[in-house]
Amino acid sequence: MTDRDALKRLAAARAVEEVRDGMAVGLGSGSTAEIAVALLAARRLRIVGVATSERTAGLARRLGIALAELDDHPVLDLAIDGADQVERGSLDLVKGLGGALLREKIVASAARRMIVVVDDSKLVDRLGDRTLLPVEIVAYGGRSTLARLEAAGLRPVLRSNAGKPFVTDGGNLIADCAVGPIDHARALEARLQATVGVIETGLFLGMASRVIVAGAGGVEAFDRCAR
Repeated sequence: MTDRDALKRLAAARAVEEVRDGMAVGLGSGSTAEIAVALLAARRLRIVGVATSERTAGLARRLGIALAELDDHPVLDLAIDGADQVERGSLDLVKGLGGALLREKIVASAARRMIVVVDDSKLVDRLGDRTLLPVEIVAYGGRSTLARLEAAGLRPVLRSNAGKPFVTDGGNLIADCAVGPIDHARALEARLQATVGVIETGLFLGMASRVIVAGAGGVEAFDRCAR
């Protein structure tokens, strides 16, 4: 286990402490979320999980966590997930480098609370700095959508896997956009959502209820203030 993995485990352990018997829990995707799933399984609670990706679903089944579809539990008690970036102060997020952003956002939107688990390397002053912004797009006419994103100055690159376009669990494509530090995240989100062919963006704005951060100094929890 690397030092970074150890920090993720510390933060994930704090997050799963908030899960109680009888809860319906959204299970995120990515390396940090998978650590949380494993720790949650070890608690042997009577919960039902709603997975945000096929990979997470497979892990949960192997570890004995009961799964259900979101349509069977349209309101979740809690969702636990990681993030690629967390903006200090606002606790707004960039997610989707793992390729599951649409399902992650749907599940997060269905949860009464969303707990985000990160190590301190994911904290930034402004979103978009030092990372790409994933944008999920429809496969049909994908090149046309990429051209529209390019015309908007977003410098998209179609994500690939083994020389072929990366395809999400929902059958969509992902354009990774080099946007640089984002000054007006909500305006950018609105502009992207209005672009024909765009399904969803990796901007998770105002969605995290709590962010649990592990660093060399220990574990801290930050709660989003109501606005």
